[in-house]
Amino acid sequence: MVKRAKAREQAFILIFEKSFSDQEIQDIIEVAKDCLEDYEDNDFTTRLALGTIENLTYIDEIIEKNSIGWSTKRISKVALAIMRLCCYEIFYEKDIPTGVSIDQAVELAKKYATEDDASYINGVLGGIVRCDATDVQ
Repeated sequence: MVKRAKAREQAFILIFEKSFSDQEIQDIIEVAKDCLEDYEDNDFTTRLALGTIENLTYIDEIIEKNSIGWSTKRISKVALAIMRLCCYEIFYEKDIPTGVSIDQAVELAKKYATEDDASYINGVLGGIVRCDATDVQ
């Protein structure tokens, strides 16, 4: 069984890959299953990746609204993929505490981005939670 942190990391990689591709997310998932040696197929990873992409318009609106002075086009693809995943968790995965989602997002940023990105992500996500953007579509 894949731990949630590993599944979350895999979902982040899939979402990040989607930012460079016109392929459907399901096709990206299938390629990952076939080509990535350490990819572990599990429902949680798939649910996070599919759910994030399916709700991308709403998620990006929330991120942009809380990224004062920054459009989503100016945010690094790594930071954006991490925030997209975390926002999906916050709004749609009710069994995951918000603090856990944000902590995991910051950990992903520390691993895949810079310390500045980790602080930025933490600030934006904290702002999203504080402004009570819970009117999920």
